[in-house]
Amino acid sequence: MNLIDKIYTEFPYYGSRRIKYELSTSHKVTANRKHIQRLMREMGIETIYPKKKSNLSNPDNLHKKYPYLLRNFTISRPNHVWGTDITYLKLNQGFAYLTAIMDWFSRYVIAWEVSNSLEIDFVIRNLNRALITNIPYIHNSDQGSHFTSPNYTNILEQNNVQISMDGRGRCMDNIFTERLWRSVKYEDIYIKSYNNSQEARIGLGEYFYKYNNRRPHQSLGNLTPAEVYFNKII
Repeated sequence: MNLIDKIYTEFPYYGSRRIKYELSTSHKVTANRKHIQRLMREMGIETIYPKKKSNLSNPDNLHKKYPYLLRNFTISRPNHVWGTDITYLKLNQGFAYLTAIMDWFSRYVIAWEVSNSLEIDFVIRNLNRALITNIPYIHNSDQGSHFTSPNYTNILEQNNVQISMDGRGRCMDNIFTERLWRSVKYEDIYIKSYNNSQEARIGLGEYFYKYNNRRPHQSLGNLTPAEVYFNKII
């Protein structure tokens, strides 16, 4: 799973067939595709590419899906659009999951949470924590079961937040969050090699503080995300 995570982080458009080939040629690991596909499901990842629209009446698609609202949409201010996602974390002792909510205008990470499992509770906690900071106009996510759950969408609707959801497998719809995951993993997770989720929480707390407050972004005119988010400067 750790090797799959590294391959997927570098090549998010790789499916199980190409990951199988990469495992064999670059890492000398032999695994059949069904096993790789099962691990990818357990990790909560899928290959990124345009897919045919799902039949929403299927039994495994009982949650309501919302339309994608950001096509030809100009993000012009903080809290205009928030994006969220979940990613797998490599640990020395097992693995964990990280979720984060990012303001897309400023790239400011508003809230994040680590969990040892993919139960929905940590995603709900993260959303509630973010909403203490502010209320976005639009909240964008993929169509994963966490974000389509009424337990999640009801909180957004109660706060009058417009809900936007990507088409499945469309990386460009959530590109800012995908870039964040790459930064987190290459600049922190892979380097620090945390033993467990408790260590990861402490380390990621330091990382996100620096990411928000001390790291200038060229796309933000060399300002930090916090400067843009709180001062509305760009």
